[in-house]
Amino acid sequence: MSNGSAPNKIGKSSRRLDSVPTVGVEEELLLVDPGSGHPVPKGADVVRVAKAAGLEFSMELTQCQVETVSPVCTTAAQLRNSLVEHRRGAATAASSVGATVLAVAVPPVVPHEFPITDTPRYRKIGERFGAIAHEQGICGAHVHVEVPDRETGVAVSNHLRPWLPMLLALTANSAIYRGVDTGHASWRSVLWSRWPSAGPPPYFESASHYDRIVAMMCESGVMVDVGQVYWDVRLSENFPTVEIRCSDVPSTVDETVLHATLVRAAVMTALAEIEKGDVAKQLAPEIVRAAYWKAAHDGLSGDGIDMATGDTVSAIVLLRRLVERIRPALEKLGEYEQVVTALRDVHAHGNGATTQIRTLRRRNKIADVLAEVARRTVS
Repeated sequence: MSNGSAPNKIGKSSRRLDSVPTVGVEEELLLVDPGSGHPVPKGADVVRVAKAAGLEFSMELTQCQVETVSPVCTTAAQLRNSLVEHRRGAATAASSVGATVLAVAVPPVVPHEFPITDTPRYRKIGERFGAIAHEQGICGAHVHVEVPDRETGVAVSNHLRPWLPMLLALTANSAIYRGVDTGHASWRSVLWSRWPSAGPPPYFESASHYDRIVAMMCESGVMVDVGQVYWDVRLSENFPTVEIRCSDVPSTVDETVLHATLVRAAVMTALAEIEKGDVAKQLAPEIVRAAYWKAAHDGLSGDGIDMATGDTVSAIVLLRRLVERIRPALEKLGEYEQVVTALRDVHAHGNGATTQIRTLRRRNKIADVLAEVARRTVS
């Protein structure tokens, strides 16, 4: 998940921040062999073909992935159009070089290891982190939302922490790994937690506190550079955004738009609370860890943990609580009704994880799972 690429590649906005911040999305996509489903090292070829067609993709840590980057967007419709264009462009480019592109957070079928992209930085990460890097192929979606400054960005991160597990549950899309049901809706988040700089963001007192922790991790060798800040919320080093990274790459464009809209409205809500002088509550580490594991395990079809109380609550109920909590922001965006409808559809038909499991159980053929994932990627 953006293991080695420069952080926060969303294009810089020239617009001053007002009450409706801009949004942008990065999606990591997996390249596989059309027959076997094994990841294939054709990222550079896909990037080259896409560039010739006018689309700018980037490489990831492994050669079996590419990343798409949306422009700075002001509406959900604009974001949707960009995502559709990029996914279809990636599918066309992949097909032309003998690969299939999948919006899936871990490969349903995997080789022994994934070839590291041949750049000095990626080679350094591969050498430093060994099997953690060489067993990657992990794909996420990263949502950038505009904030006025770094100090505010840290405060926003603190306010978002209680809702991150529910956003993970909503987007869970990695139930099948090595050809079997892992028993987790988001196996990506389990694998991803092996990185020492991954997971829920710490509670920061200030931007200088954030910078001190990052500097310590770089100096100690826990990270090779600031690009390896893998927390589920991080500050941009280049642009005025916070980047929310808790999500599996969703299986469909509709799910990515829903996720990005919820994140954008949650940031807007946090900004309003910060403006009023509200300080985010610190959360007990054991509750945060339990809530993350529960979201990764149950996904959307089971229960979650209300981090404010520690109570076990249906994941759908928790998502509805989030929607009502951020409803004023959603209404300002003109997206409240669309979000309610989209959540109803996901609840009725399932997200990527439930679709994978349902497809595998139907005929117990991994080929069926691969075909369904490929279909949903460009649907």
